[in-house]
Amino acid sequence: MRDEKKRTCRVCGAGLARPSRGRPAVYCSRSCQARAYRRRRQPLPEPGTPPASPPRDVRARQRRRIAEAVWRIAAGQGLDAASMRRIAVEAGVSLRVVQYHFESKHALLVDALRLLHEENERLARARIPYDMTDPCALLRAVLDEFLPLDEQRAFALRVFTAYYARSLTDPELAAVFLAAEQPLEHLVADIIGAGQAAGSTAPGIDRAHEADLLVSGAVGLGLDVVHERRSLAGVRTVLEYHLARIFPAEATGPGRGHVPGHRPSPPRQGPGTGP
Repeated sequence: MRDEKKRTCRVCGAGLARPSRGRPAVYCSRSCQARAYRRRRQPLPEPGTPPASPPRDVRARQRRRIAEAVWRIAAGQGLDAASMRRIAVEAGVSLRVVQYHFESKHALLVDALRLLHEENERLARARIPYDMTDPCALLRAVLDEFLPLDEQRAFALRVFTAYYARSLTDPELAAVFLAAEQPLEHLVADIIGAGQAAGSTAPGIDRAHEADLLVSGAVGLGLDVVHERRSLAGVRTVLEYHLARIFPAEATGPGRGHVPGHRPSPPRQGPGTGP
């Protein structure tokens, strides 16, 4: 009887009251019980072992898995079909797991869009050779990212199209979808500015206006290819026309008007899987 009064929680050491009936408790709360369960599944490291990576890595991977499910639904059926239950089925997890990671469907849609932006930027940086010594070639590579040149870019364009329709009536989505600082336009303007400094651009052009035209034009043309309103070859011819107008010397070589596969250098292709 005396030993029973001295029982403590196996996890936190808190004192445990003697039960009126049944087996005596070994944990003071469900939280301590869950911690003990996790310890049994993952034994404590040996003394001197460096600390393991934080569990946030696992959490991030699961959030990414759920976001990818949103992308697939948006690309194939539109965002209206992306209910929480449908997302859970597509991700291969329970509805409770989705609700654990995201407090609402809207929060999930916003986070999935933000992750898609980050993924596209990562892949674009890997594909684009940053070389300001050849601004015309660099600008062509940047414009390539708006075209469905491979499965990943075509997939991303479909997802962005679904989000664009929703962003027209959702200010929070619009804030993620259409960045107020216009980083793409600024990047294109900087590339044209490098050409101006090197004396390789046509005289009298306004780099900011040209950047606005190129970015909006390339986005629209890329979507036309996705909708099969235009051919990729035709779109590339249009973009090469504008490049030749801005860089009259550099853009008049053998690559002008050609589609990937017929340019002097091999086309830049990203991974064959979706984002």
